[in-house]
Amino acid sequence: MDIDQLKYFQSVAETQSFTEAAARMNLSQPALSRSIQRLEEEFGQPFFERKPRTVELTDAGLRFQRSATQILRIIEDTRAEITDDGETGKLRIGAIPTIAPYFLPNLLKQFSNAFPRSRLIVHENTTDELLKGIKQGEIDLAILAEPITEKYVEVKPLMEEELCLVLPPDHPLCEKDAITLEDVEEEPFVMLGEAHCLSENIHSFCRQRSILPVAVERANQLATVQELVSLSHGISMIPEMARRLDRSKRRVYRSFASPVPTRTIVCVTNPYRFQSRLFAEFRERLCEYSKQF
Repeated sequence: MDIDQLKYFQSVAETQSFTEAAARMNLSQPALSRSIQRLEEEFGQPFFERKPRTVELTDAGLRFQRSATQILRIIEDTRAEITDDGETGKLRIGAIPTIAPYFLPNLLKQFSNAFPRSRLIVHENTTDELLKGIKQGEIDLAILAEPITEKYVEVKPLMEEELCLVLPPDHPLCEKDAITLEDVEEEPFVMLGEAHCLSENIHSFCRQRSILPVAVERANQLATVQELVSLSHGISMIPEMARRLDRSKRRVYRSFASPVPTRTIVCVTNPYRFQSRLFAEFRERLCEYSKQF
């Protein structure tokens, strides 16, 4: 067994396809198949159940995957530690969809200008998937919104952000100077899908005040929510960072009267992984950027 075999195994396990794994590893499919077969022969167990269009890990394959992940992680951390010069290296940054397109672009540009020999890779996904990536060492740092209930991760608050009410321009509430939650209690809401933490932020704030927003439509992207509001499908609550970039006159934004709904943006890392000087620099700049955002 060698390191390349572990990488080939991981690629097949992740893609659930010999064809896709071979393309990812820049290897012919027969060569990849032979490598996996030799690995299975060495351990005397099949690691994959071959199906017509996919493959699935067997029980032995699942056990082997845990060990392979740990071995490759140790090798990667060791390489990063030995070559750590504070200027070069790869950083994998995760962010949820309601943060990534609004918060990251200028931060990434500034950091890339300051460290041109670094490589920043962005992973946009839901909170659960990003936390899984943090714990498995696939992501170095994630920018998320509370609550974070995952154990064995380090959570550092970055900033508090207002959630603004967004309305179609002809909505009666546009004329009010001070809007309360009671004003929107009977209004239909357009919300993101339940996998998105923004929906939970909104529900949590409303529940604390004994109000339950009625979601009449669900969307997968914040931009879709905004467009549905423009079309008078309902109203919604949008993070301030998204409001700043919205130049459309087909939507009107209003702040709630006290108490103002907010969400807390946090930085999540894995304290058990090696953290390079480049990583430390990015995290420090992230904290400073958040204060001025």
